[in-house]
Amino acid sequence: MSDQEREDLISILANQRELFRITLKDLDDDQARKRTTNSELTLGGLLHHLINCERHWATVIVERDENAELDVAAFDGEYVMAPHETVAGLLATWDEVAEATAELIRTVDSLDASIPTPTAPWTPERVWWTVRYTLLHILREIAHHSGHADIIREELDGQNSTYTRIA
Repeated sequence: MSDQEREDLISILANQRELFRITLKDLDDDQARKRTTNSELTLGGLLHHLINCERHWATVIVERDENAELDVAAFDGEYVMAPHETVAGLLATWDEVAEATAELIRTVDSLDASIPTPTAPWTPERVWWTVRYTLLHILREIAHHSGHADIIREELDGQNSTYTRIA
């Protein structure tokens, strides 16, 4: 495992976060809460989820709790930008989470270390992932929801991560 691999992981996560952030460019808080498709998803709600998701998986890497169970009840409001939250505030929080993730990547004992993941109704048996796989899971979550964000933004005002970046 090289320092270069760690820096590459940090860089690709930052790049994917930036693509997601582009879909929020020039939006106000009301727009970020607006549903634009049949889905309940909103841009602010997706941002809220991605912050929690990244924070959760970083905690899993650090704690390595062999008895952890996912609290499904905690998902209430997971994809909702709360009335007291703002896009600017959530983005600032995501910056803090991203910095903590970068520090974790730089300092974790080994990207090859096997860590237990929390059990859940859909995975009742304990599954073990490497630290690397867990970090790539965070990347996959951001990428997955970036696609949702593009669709939501296109329906909102015709912009998306491609057009907004050029403009």
